[in-house]
Amino acid sequence: MAAMLEMRGVSKSFAGVQALRDVNFTVEAGQIHALVGENGAGKSTLMKVLSGVYPHGDYDGGIIFDGEERRFRDINDSEALGIIIIHQELALIPLMSIAENIFLSHPPARFGVIDRGAVYRRTRDLLAQVGLRESPDALITDLGVGKQQLVEIAKALSKKVRLLILDEPTASLNETDSAALLDRLITFRQQGIASILISHKLNEVARVADRITVLRDGRTVDSIDCRTEPVAEDRIIRSMVDRDLAHRFPERHAKIGNPVLVVENWSVHHPLHAERQVIKNVDFQVRRGEVVGIAGLMGAGRTEFAMSLFGRAWGRDISGRVRLDDREVRLSSVAAAIDAGLAYVTEDRKQLGLIAADDVRKNITLSSLDQVAPRWVIDDFSELKAASDYRNRMRIRCADVFQEIGQLSGGNQQKVVLSKWLMTDPMVLILDEPTRGIDVGAKYEIYCIINELAEAGKGVVVISSEMPELLGICDRICVMNDGAFVGEFAGADATQEKIMRAIMQNHRIVANGMRDDEMQTAGTRP
Repeated sequence: MAAMLEMRGVSKSFAGVQALRDVNFTVEAGQIHALVGENGAGKSTLMKVLSGVYPHGDYDGGIIFDGEERRFRDINDSEALGIIIIHQELALIPLMSIAENIFLSHPPARFGVIDRGAVYRRTRDLLAQVGLRESPDALITDLGVGKQQLVEIAKALSKKVRLLILDEPTASLNETDSAALLDRLITFRQQGIASILISHKLNEVARVADRITVLRDGRTVDSIDCRTEPVAEDRIIRSMVDRDLAHRFPERHAKIGNPVLVVENWSVHHPLHAERQVIKNVDFQVRRGEVVGIAGLMGAGRTEFAMSLFGRAWGRDISGRVRLDDREVRLSSVAAAIDAGLAYVTEDRKQLGLIAADDVRKNITLSSLDQVAPRWVIDDFSELKAASDYRNRMRIRCADVFQEIGQLSGGNQQKVVLSKWLMTDPMVLILDEPTRGIDVGAKYEIYCIINELAEAGKGVVVISSEMPELLGICDRICVMNDGAFVGEFAGADATQEKIMRAIMQNHRIVANGMRDDEMQTAGTRP
């Protein structure tokens, strides 16, 4: 089949760092072409070149689309040809409706006036195409992340998309929403719409892709025709990281000591709806040298539990007792939590974990200014030394520590967030989705860091939606559902089936309207 798109010899650099090196990339009409690689491999950069985010002249090489060379000046030029990119950070306005978001840049109009009837009719048609049964008037802020992704796809369809680019579309989705989105790509393929899928989830890539291209260090290193060759994850991983990963998780020799964090009768109410108890009088503990996982479905209360512990950063009417290293502490603020020896790596690094306009140096030292400002004035040399030490220790890929954080890949940004909290030297580190949107090589490095922290006698809590990850790195796994712990398993005994059984058993009990004391009698609480 003739190629719809050809990118020939594309090269691009930033601040002395070569992001792309003579990359060639081809997409056929109606093809799902997956683009994989480690963070920093150049995937997002290549797609920004294609979509006009980086205009012609900012890169070397050529773009051929529909048999003609294209020189896109901006994203409007590429969209005019039906090339639509959906970034990992969705470009939707929360307090506007679905219809307003879809047609914000190109509303149907008659005689210079927006035709609202046409807007709503076309919105309903587009929502039907993506399988979304929401009112066109529904506000974006009232939709879950999975439905917001479908709104973005509906917006792309409104622009007569021919080539859809999706950058980590399932990174924040649960398994059900991910499957629905992938099914939608298969439907588009049958309609002749081509897709470029950037993803670290190799099982999803293997399920839908017609071809897989692997980038490493800005170069094309492998290309697999899935229609004629078997898709072997080991081959993809080997190409991505330039080494065999015989084990996805590092070996761990646990030396578990006395409790370092003990939480008793912890209760949290919703910050806006005071009558709603989100965390329901839970008990929880972590021992020195122990890695404890918290499993659960989206909405189970895991993040709310972690943030409420971390200086009451979420919730209201919070009650309960917390002991750190056998000493009762009052975690009344984030500063108090840090001083007590608690650290929390947020699941939303872009919004809550980093200051995007600042450089690597300032982000790393942000929570430990007392270490670099002994007399209340920042010592530039001390700050530079501390940031450089963590850059080397964490293998953060950047030109230098003065590089703006927004120019780093997602994996390197996550390493900066981890560095910031490691610099506070916490007794207990809570990691909320620490490997979300990170490639297999970077994941392995983070798992090694978790092991090092545990070996140093720290307590580590890992919240993750990826059950294989919890099973691979945790000494103990607690299962949360509906704001309560409903099961607990030793790492060696835990399985995905046992964890899901604990969750679903509690679902049935909640659906039958049983009280908390009845749940305990039924054996659904540890």
